[in-house]
Amino acid sequence: MEQKTSPWRQPIVWLMVLLVGAVVIGSVVMYVVANADGPMDVVPDKVQRTGQAQQADLSPDTRAAQRKLGAIARYDEEHGFIEVLPVSGDFDHSAALQLKLHHPTREADDLVLQLAPHEAGWRIDAKPALDHDWLLQLQPATGEQWRLRGRMPKGQLAAQLRPAVEDTAPPDSPQP
Repeated sequence: MEQKTSPWRQPIVWLMVLLVGAVVIGSVVMYVVANADGPMDVVPDKVQRTGQAQQADLSPDTRAAQRKLGAIARYDEEHGFIEVLPVSGDFDHSAALQLKLHHPTREADDLVLQLAPHEAGWRIDAKPALDHDWLLQLQPATGEQWRLRGRMPKGQLAAQLRPAVEDTAPPDSPQP
């Protein structure tokens, strides 16, 4: 005659209990980590949501690509200013520019800087934090006719700014 043993003495029961416990603990930890700094605002653009698809207006990026605009944004830590230097394209050097520094996760930490024309480009006195990455967006101060984007990693002092899309116009087509 076979002797009955307690189910708690069977290894498969303990395996099931441990697996379920690990899933519950892992879920709680992931929830806490995901909500530690509040909701993430990683897309600074206004987006239209249709179902699960998000659509953003890329026409300013297209105009910048057609004009072949490119620039470098640099931070002079010693003198405390940010400067934008044109690299390619036809910029209006007499017009002011707007440089938006987007914090990668918190919209409340975003900065909007109005750069004035300077000798070689545009400049403003500013001291942004260097303890995290910045998402950069450059556009005319008068509106959003075109825009350039870039990313300045933590601790880096310069970033390349370029259109978010490639120029799709044929080489012979007139430029706007």
